[in-house]
Amino acid sequence: MCEINIDFRPAQLLTRLGLAYKVSHPLMDKRNFLTALAAAGLALASQPAGAAPDLMKIPLQDIHGRTGALGAWEGKVLLIVNVASECGYTSQYKGLEELYQAYKERGLIVLGFPSNDFGNQEPDNEQQIYAFCTKKYQVTFPLFSKINLRTNAHPLFTALTSPASPIPGPITWNFSKFVIGRDGVLKARFGPDTEPESMTLKNAIEKELGPKPKD
Repeated sequence: MCEINIDFRPAQLLTRLGLAYKVSHPLMDKRNFLTALAAAGLALASQPAGAAPDLMKIPLQDIHGRTGALGAWEGKVLLIVNVASECGYTSQYKGLEELYQAYKERGLIVLGFPSNDFGNQEPDNEQQIYAFCTKKYQVTFPLFSKINLRTNAHPLFTALTSPASPIPGPITWNFSKFVIGRDGVLKARFGPDTEPESMTLKNAIEKELGPKPKD
């Protein structure tokens, strides 16, 4: 009889499955893991083959440590951006805030997700990032805790870029932009070179917002 040694890392596996989990100890015991894995199987089996996860239900943590999900803005048009404080595109914070102010009454929410994955251009902690954004660029739109976008990528961005996504493909740099429609589905995607002031981006947002209400 041969013995097979398995590197038991339940947290990583559950993360790859896109599941949220809570444990009281960094190492989940095997019995609890198997229970969670069985639940994972049921959750995955309930989705059509190749279906993308529901973006609105993926767990998130904001820059102040509060937990939630995109579902808090159900029915809104979302502009999701991976941001960084020391990037050549960092000045886009100004345009993103202006975009938010221009369209928020019609239902646009801009959401910033800091990451240090590209060029190590977001080295600060959440408190420092928040202070930088609010003081230098007067940002008022929601910001989130730092995330990974390459190795062990956050489930939200995995869903946005995976083969099951309506617009698949890896993120290549900071300030990539994803437009989510009122139905919670990815509708348009833009690279860092598309500035917030771009009519291409504005037209995509306007399309999802719908007709402007009459005065």
